[in-house]
Amino acid sequence: MAKRLESHEEEEAGGDLELPLLSQQERSQRRSGTIPVCIMHNTGKPTTASPPTAQQQQQQQQQARPQSPSPGRNPAEDEDETDVIGDLMGHYGKWQLLMTVLLSLFQVPNTFHISSSVYQAANKDFWCQRPLELQQMPVDEWRNLSGSNDNCHRWEGIGWSSLANDTTLQEVSPSVPSSLWRTQVKPSLSVFQAAEVVASVGNLVACESWEYETHDNVGNTWTSEWDLVCDKEHLKNVAEMFFLLGVATGGIISGYLSDKFGRKTMLFISAILQTIFGLCLYFCSSFELYLTLRALLGLVSVSVTYSALILAIEYVDGKWRTIAGMYNLFPLPISYMIISGLAYLTQDYQALQLCIGLPGIFLCFLWFVVPESPRWLLVKGRVDEVRRIIEAAAKFNGRQLPVDYQLTPPTQESSSQNITHLFRSSYLRRITICFLCIWFTMNLVYYGIILNMSSFGGNVYLNSALAGLVEIPAIAVAMYIITKVGKKWLFCATLFCAGVACFCATITEGREDILWLKITFLMMGKFTISAGNTIMPVYTAELYPTAIRNVGVGACNVAAGLALILTPYISLLNKIEGHLLMALLTAWSIFGGFVVLFLPATAVRRNAANSGSGGGNQNAASAAKQV
Repeated sequence: MAKRLESHEEEEAGGDLELPLLSQQERSQRRSGTIPVCIMHNTGKPTTASPPTAQQQQQQQQQARPQSPSPGRNPAEDEDETDVIGDLMGHYGKWQLLMTVLLSLFQVPNTFHISSSVYQAANKDFWCQRPLELQQMPVDEWRNLSGSNDNCHRWEGIGWSSLANDTTLQEVSPSVPSSLWRTQVKPSLSVFQAAEVVASVGNLVACESWEYETHDNVGNTWTSEWDLVCDKEHLKNVAEMFFLLGVATGGIISGYLSDKFGRKTMLFISAILQTIFGLCLYFCSSFELYLTLRALLGLVSVSVTYSALILAIEYVDGKWRTIAGMYNLFPLPISYMIISGLAYLTQDYQALQLCIGLPGIFLCFLWFVVPESPRWLLVKGRVDEVRRIIEAAAKFNGRQLPVDYQLTPPTQESSSQNITHLFRSSYLRRITICFLCIWFTMNLVYYGIILNMSSFGGNVYLNSALAGLVEIPAIAVAMYIITKVGKKWLFCATLFCAGVACFCATITEGREDILWLKITFLMMGKFTISAGNTIMPVYTAELYPTAIRNVGVGACNVAAGLALILTPYISLLNKIEGHLLMALLTAWSIFGGFVVLFLPATAVRRNAANSGSGGGNQNAASAAKQV
């Protein structure tokens, strides 16, 4: 569910896990071999190479003590800091690669569910239902005959069920009001000519049932299943909004639940519920129940996203946190392409729902493979479980463990920070207001493009597949460039470029002869906004001081949720004027890029930590180490 909804929880939950650090001297001692290590034999069990001396034991005990970074440290160096767990089992190795790749698979059903409405709620051509006697009449003739120009009303006064192609004018007369018959209908007129005369002067009434185009490569959708047309058309947006409302709500509470009950526990509880709700939608025949299930599905889907992402981030250490958090997003574009193919093959909203609901069953079996976050366990004081995970990971990575290494749960100070702390200094006020605008903008533009593919023209299946395809290099390019240049200017460039692409698409709107050019501009916009969506959570986490990072990211998530709720309704702008939708996305993209200019560069983070969290928290903010 999205992505701008996906990566920021890696830092949100991480802010609560502050583990002991190893000093530079201790690291050099470990690398030089002055600290005894464990030798891994074929049995996989560690054996002592040499008994530790009293001095070595004292050094090992110091490993569990928190070490404050030096006051003059650069934030770039801060990213490379490590903790005891990372130094024991490895900052990044085969074990971490395997686990993070497995956890990224949980993004697949989430992406399926959030993008399914593009196909399940697709518009269909419809008209008022023809009577059985006139089923063979061409649709265009029926529309003219019944006066159904808007496909929502037909004229009253004729009993259509009594008419047929061979009906005589005398047989029509009992069904036509006598006043109209005497003044308008002539005996020389055919039955259909007489009906047209009555239609021109009669009253229009709302149609009670409709027929739908069957050869439109869309198939059975919400529209045809529950007659969501005319005065019920808005219910399609309501159904989509219910899902996104659940996503917005879940995004606010999932971080708290993950911190309280554990990353793995919340991940698999949410995954099981996601599978159940997804499969229940396949059997659901009531639209009201369908809405409820969609809201619950959105609620648990975002919890799956966040819990899996947090768990992946806490398996790695140092600079690998940023990289692992970013490549966790790679399944998203692949999932966009897969669901477009499934929708094309099934062309039925129920069959598609079954296809996207089944993969969750297989993911639930990863419970027996994926362990709990060792950092979260250590914070909770469950040292024995941490030891088992460290020993298994070290064995898989081929690392040697020290003799009788110490793991001491860190002391967690109570925190009274609330949303008011985000406005207690000029620095925090500036970045908070900026990020609220940016997160709203990013979600509105990103999902505004994804969820409105069916309204842009052309083949919706091909457009969605292309939108997923261009996102793959966007994430890869962002991952590479973010390690070379500052995040601020790259982030700003992605939003401005997305605005330019959307503006070019606005100019080409309504010109069918150059539809290909419009789609090209849309794909360029999707490429740049996807790159920005990858950078945004990392940049946000860096600028907020550790002591109030949870509060800051939580406030940003509220803005993101508001944008998600509004996204289904911006497609209605095309009914007012064809250029309004893309013009709106253009304006918000440019606005977002302009707001980024007011953000500081990453290099000022250390000063921000000292001045932005209040006098009582200065030391904690500067010495805290997030893992």
